[in-house]
Amino acid sequence: MPAPHGGRTLELAAIREALEFAVEAAQLAGAFTLGYFNTGTPHELKADRSPVTAADRGSEELLRRRIARAFPDDGVLGEEFGETPGRSPGRWILDPIDGTFSFISGVPLYSVLVAYEWAGELVAGVIHMPALHETVWAGRGLGVWWNGRRARVSEANDLAEARVLSCGSKMFGTGDKKSGFDRLVRACRADRSWCDAYAYALLATGRAEVVLDLSLSLWDTAALYPVVTEAGGTFTDWSGHTTPHTSEVIATNGKLLPAVLAELRAGKPGTHDLF
Repeated sequence: MPAPHGGRTLELAAIREALEFAVEAAQLAGAFTLGYFNTGTPHELKADRSPVTAADRGSEELLRRRIARAFPDDGVLGEEFGETPGRSPGRWILDPIDGTFSFISGVPLYSVLVAYEWAGELVAGVIHMPALHETVWAGRGLGVWWNGRRARVSEANDLAEARVLSCGSKMFGTGDKKSGFDRLVRACRADRSWCDAYAYALLATGRAEVVLDLSLSLWDTAALYPVVTEAGGTFTDWSGHTTPHTSEVIATNGKLLPAVLAELRAGKPGTHDLF
């Protein structure tokens, strides 16, 4: 498969080509991970105390081999093997297993994430959940697709209707972020700890309205950003600025972003930034 061509702006046909490749590659990597899932695969802890397994490393190696064959001029950034610079404006951003803690716990909510960036703009993203047999993908100008059918965020416009997702209340600590989280939860219909990329797949397909997240890296956010925004949602930092380049994310169905920010900012009048 030839690499996409063009200048600083990528044509729609090239985005579609990259997206089709990304979906196929993510699904192949996902099939590889299933060979290790619920088999007692051992894990070790990295320097940041996050777990890693042979499935994480093997999945990324598989993805890198396929990219090197199909898009030899493009760069690659992956969680397990870092940055490989390219000779084109294209870069693939990989999280070979997003939710390794779920993976080693035998919980089927982990994902393989593949994103494509051109000249610094994220133009395609794939969230593939191997154990659930679900794939959600998006390309700039191509919309969002969920197992082959179009998807979109929900139409809920009242926090009282909203389902808010996170990686658990413990992640917010005991300070202002925890207070804001507690206020938001009280205002919403329900809160669940359906976490990692799975939460964003639920948001983009209309099965949740708000996701709050902390301690993310670019390989976590890169695939999520085009999926959420193409579905009609918002993807911002905790100050409400639209960006994939943040470690602290608020994702919503769009209609609820002002109300979410208001709850998180309550008690802090006159401040633009949350914390």
